[in-house]
Amino acid sequence: MAEYDLSRAVWRKSRHSGTNGSCVEVAAIPFFIGRSHVIAVRDSKDPDGPSLILAPGQWHAFTARVKQGQFDLT
Repeated sequence: MAEYDLSRAVWRKSRHSGTNGSCVEVAAIPFFIGRSHVIAVRDSKDPDGPSLILAPGQWHAFTARVKQGQFDLT
């Protein structure tokens, strides 16, 4: 598994996120072997915890399913 330097990542979250601290944050991480970048995803409550690393196509597939409501918890 590849290691990614997330120390200088610029994390962002949705402007629809609430103020309760339960947010998902994402950052584009430069990666120069075969693709231009990867997407890192983390829990804003645990910024030093693990991050999920996704290829751009995986990120786009995930966000499309979110928009379709496939992961709604209600």
